[in-house]
Amino acid sequence: MSRPLYVVKVGSATLLHPGIFAEIAAVHARGARVLVVSGGAEGIERHYTAIGRTMPSLTLRNGDAVRYCPPAEMPHIADAYRQVTLPEVERGLAAHGLTVLTGLASDGGLVTGAVNKPLRVTEDGRSKVVRDHRAGTVLAVDADRFAVLLDAYDVVCVSPPVRDAEGGSDLNVDADVLAATLSNALGADHLRLVTGTAGILTDPADPSTTLHDAFPGTAGQYAGGRMKQKVRAAELGLRGTADVAVTGPHTMADPEGWTRFWRGDEPAEDLALLSRAVGIPSTSYDEHELVAYLVRWCRDRGITARVDEAGNLVAERGAGPRTLLLLGHADTVPFTWPVRWEAGDAGTDDRAVTADAADHGGGGAVLHGRGSVDAKGSLIAFLDVLADTAVPEGWCLRVVGAVEEEVSSSKGAFHVRDHYPAEAVVVGEPSGSGALTLGYYGLFKLEVTATVRSGHSAGFQAISAPDHLSESLARIRTAVTKEAEEALSAVIDLSCAAGTESQSATAVLNFRVPPGIDLAVLREAAVDAVGEGVSVTFLRATPGHAGGRSTPLAKAFGRAMNRKGVRPRFLMKKGTSDMNTLATTWRGVPMVAYGPGDSALDHTADEHIGAAEYRRGRDVLREAVAAYFTLAGADQQAALPTTGGTP
Repeated sequence: MSRPLYVVKVGSATLLHPGIFAEIAAVHARGARVLVVSGGAEGIERHYTAIGRTMPSLTLRNGDAVRYCPPAEMPHIADAYRQVTLPEVERGLAAHGLTVLTGLASDGGLVTGAVNKPLRVTEDGRSKVVRDHRAGTVLAVDADRFAVLLDAYDVVCVSPPVRDAEGGSDLNVDADVLAATLSNALGADHLRLVTGTAGILTDPADPSTTLHDAFPGTAGQYAGGRMKQKVRAAELGLRGTADVAVTGPHTMADPEGWTRFWRGDEPAEDLALLSRAVGIPSTSYDEHELVAYLVRWCRDRGITARVDEAGNLVAERGAGPRTLLLLGHADTVPFTWPVRWEAGDAGTDDRAVTADAADHGGGGAVLHGRGSVDAKGSLIAFLDVLADTAVPEGWCLRVVGAVEEEVSSSKGAFHVRDHYPAEAVVVGEPSGSGALTLGYYGLFKLEVTATVRSGHSAGFQAISAPDHLSESLARIRTAVTKEAEEALSAVIDLSCAAGTESQSATAVLNFRVPPGIDLAVLREAAVDAVGEGVSVTFLRATPGHAGGRSTPLAKAFGRAMNRKGVRPRFLMKKGTSDMNTLATTWRGVPMVAYGPGDSALDHTADEHIGAAEYRRGRDVLREAVAAYFTLAGADQQAALPTTGGTP
């Protein structure tokens, strides 16, 4: 799985604040690749002072002053980056033990551009056209070379200028726009434009007036001077896959100083959190930004929320000893794309859409984006319900957004299993708003490696490592399905390696097995099925789990669907979820899975959810939670012993 990519633009003034280097180091420590784009205004000024040279400037017709970069100045500007700015980046990051590669974007043609049109300026009160100004626009990015460099170094840092595609002298480009262009070209997950103010201020004279949320066309009215370019760059970054924020002052760690840019207005206010959560990339191991955003959303609404030791979001209301757990997951599978809302219908049965949902507006809108179904739709519905549910005395309603659900580690769910006991659990997975999932198949995952002596494939009775592996996989499949006839199997990864003495072939073989199957028996069958030269490593052995319809939790959902005019359907799914992880040690705890969205869209390039479907799922969940508190309370009262005696 590819590591997430942060593109971080820092001005040379920000480099004077050492905290930014610690923040970049923290991003790297979370497993991300980091591309820093360093501006140079401060460094250029210092360099020109040191060499006793005056930096020429031009006055635009609107009165703004800009640096004048004729061909004679470009070598000095390049020297300012090489001798002042980039060495500061190297020193600052090396102090945190990071390997750093710095250079100009023009080096080796990493980035090429085209010269801008002649510039119309004002000089001595008269209009003038300047034709030798070496300012340019980025044309192309060598994404393949950047990818190699980002894998080889902890941090890569580039600065303007860029190479002229026509062969002229290098071109100066705006560093913020360069950062946004690189973010788009490299498919970055996160773009941060660090500035000297607390984001974009609605009143530049008041540092407390941060504009926290901006949409295309809404922030420009507050931007003046250099901030105009940051707004331009942020809106350019929205064309790519990254979540975009202008942060500061001179930091990207404090969300109070962030202006987040979102790709478009949500159709209605009650869809805002869903839209924004889907707009923050959070592939497995990169959940940090989404979790931090959701924690802040909860706290703004008076909900107790935190990030736990595993990186999970934990939000709760009520402090009673009895807990209803709503367990969603914050991560998605890889490959993201820009989020968008479209008019249309995502397959919802409109006859079942509640009046409440229709009244909100935007009911026919469809949200496209990774995670809209699997499973941010479920997690955000959990949080929406948490925010407005009356939690009875004696109860705690807890929402967890677990990390690493989509990978074998299931880190977040294991932490939940061992630290957050609950009386009942709703797992957030797409069942469709009109269905309830009662259980899942288990997961039995093996890594199988076949090794043979090296030799020519034309040799007598020669057998290659892939041949040996293929035969071994077939024998394992036969042995396992003999013990579990309904098991489903798939090879999900293949690789080969060769050395002077031997060659090997390795596969990851995945089995989905029904509840009730003894996984120890399957382990023994798999090992017994392979012969000499084959090793088997067990990557995951999680049993299936099936619940019934008669628990208070299942009854609560049935009652909620009936009240919303939905005839409930009950499902047993052949995938797995965090329900399986909890069930490895939790006994007698009622569990179901529920969430809006069509699970057939999971992990596809057409993942989307309709506003009406999301709202119906949220309404059913709200009703079900309230019904469960009532049913569970009644069951407890019925179970209390009675005392005899006379009044």
